[in-house]
Amino acid sequence: MLYDVLIIGAGCTGVMTARLLSAKNVKVAVAEAGPDVAVGATAANSAIVHAGYDAKPGTLKAKLNVRGNRLMKELAAALGVECKGVGSHVVGFGGADLATLEDLLARGRANGVPDLEIIGQEKLRAMEPNISPEATHSLWAPTAAITCPYGITIAAAENAVTNGVDFYFNFRVTDASRAGNVHYITDGRETLAARYVVNCAGVHSAEVAAILGENDFPITITPRRGEYFILDKAAGGLAHSTLFVCPSDRGKGILVSPTVDGNLIVGPNAYPIGDRDDTATTAEGLAEITAGARRIMPTVPMNMAITSFAGVRATPNQYDFYLEASKQIPGVVHAVGVESPGFASSPATAEYLVGLLEEAGLALSDKPDYIPTRRRDGNHIQWNRLTEEEKAAKCRENPAYGKIVCRCETVTEGDLLDMLDAPIPAVTVDMMKKRLRAGMGRCQGGFCSPRVAALIAERTGRGLDEINKSGPGSWLVTKREEG
Repeated sequence: MLYDVLIIGAGCTGVMTARLLSAKNVKVAVAEAGPDVAVGATAANSAIVHAGYDAKPGTLKAKLNVRGNRLMKELAAALGVECKGVGSHVVGFGGADLATLEDLLARGRANGVPDLEIIGQEKLRAMEPNISPEATHSLWAPTAAITCPYGITIAAAENAVTNGVDFYFNFRVTDASRAGNVHYITDGRETLAARYVVNCAGVHSAEVAAILGENDFPITITPRRGEYFILDKAAGGLAHSTLFVCPSDRGKGILVSPTVDGNLIVGPNAYPIGDRDDTATTAEGLAEITAGARRIMPTVPMNMAITSFAGVRATPNQYDFYLEASKQIPGVVHAVGVESPGFASSPATAEYLVGLLEEAGLALSDKPDYIPTRRRDGNHIQWNRLTEEEKAAKCRENPAYGKIVCRCETVTEGDLLDMLDAPIPAVTVDMMKKRLRAGMGRCQGGFCSPRVAALIAERTGRGLDEINKSGPGSWLVTKREEG
């Protein structure tokens, strides 16, 4: 099949672009190296919809962050994904930090961020009673929000599939060629053909640019790892909004923030690494995060941590995002070095990339039968979000909803089976985890993972030894050899 557009990378930027294009009369595919959407930086970030005060005025970061903040909230509402406008504080400790806050205030106003203000200690403590008593001021940004970054990306991907987009998983681009106005992209096993290619490969985007044929590409990527803790829901109420410290040249610094699911997230640090796929956590890094969190909130109960994780960000050799049509290869558009606030910016970045495709010659017209909601039968509502009357009716309709599989997060067998029938079927344990939170509670899957794997095996007709955790090679059980 010849596609009009092939997007390389199914993180938030690639998926948001695919969803926008799915509303048009073009045939679109997404090639992703991993086994699912949102397996890279989109799955491992702070989950903050940044307000837009941090970026330098006049940059794409500034423009797209502020517009993305607004579009993300609209998108969440359209796709049935929770997005909470909790606001954010950049917390200052004394006079030197106050000067930084004033600079951020000026930047934010220049960027068009509404309702920013610097508040003093009394108001700060009234809003955040558990803040450090040494905190003297904060920059309050009421338009900042929190959502689930992989949740909204999955929802956008499902919507894109509903509208005709094809996804190719476990497709790591190894070579590319061009004949006439058609690009041929291969992973060594399969070849995809498209008239236009959009490079959204995240931390691997500069490598993909070289594979596509770019010579002397101006952007290099330094992979920068950030580590996090997730605290139990019992700690979730300690922060009412996202709490940052004053930023440095290494990033926005360690934060303490509620999550949309009721937990508390702490982190990240930021260190360059050699391996672009190294998401290991370190004892030293987690100790640094603990110290940083306690500076903001001395009483933060780190003994309530239920898991830790790390994400790798694509830090470019320039300050701004690199969103450009190739000057060497007709029909190629690059989205390279899309680091923070890349997630918050992604709906607006997608608009920008679609505009570049149009400038490059892609003809777009509205699709008359476009479906803007997540699934043709409406948004899936998880059983634990229903009223008691709705739960009872659901169980009468299908007894599978009365069988609790994940006790920590109250996920039912019916919920899990629904995800096997979704536009992108959840055929690994981690796919179920990201969609339903089965395995994200206190026991971290210790009780529910075997049953989740068994349900996938039963519904797909595969052996339990064929079901994996997160993609090829991550087997949960192995078949014993006879004899």
